[in-house]
Amino acid sequence: MSVSRFWRKIPQRYNLVGTQCTTCGRYFFPPRSLCPDCRRSGHIVDHKFNGEGTVVTYTVIRSASDQFEHTTPYVLAIVKLDEGPRLTTQVVCAPEDVKIGMRVKSVFRRVTADGESGTIHYGTKFVPVE
Repeated sequence: MSVSRFWRKIPQRYNLVGTQCTTCGRYFFPPRSLCPDCRRSGHIVDHKFNGEGTVVTYTVIRSASDQFEHTTPYVLAIVKLDEGPRLTTQVVCAPEDVKIGMRVKSVFRRVTADGESGTIHYGTKFVPVE
């Protein structure tokens, strides 16, 4: 399997696809195959999140690993999606512009590359809602 095909096979990386328990209504990201509340009586289905949420907390990364040092400083936040799950993600904005409670939306952006002529990895980041 080619590298690009491998990454396309992970829907949550590109599309914010998680799961929902239709029995209790809870949403999960990353996807789960079993609801921790309903256990075996729960019915899990795929769910594509709307991609909007709120910054719960954040930090500014000023010293990063070699792979990310060209992007410092950058904002790393915990975002609560409108449907409920929380995820750790990068918020693309100036560090002084981010605020707790700020509304954000998902965007598709370059995450990293394997060397100068290697594979480019893309994924979901968040930007402020205007």
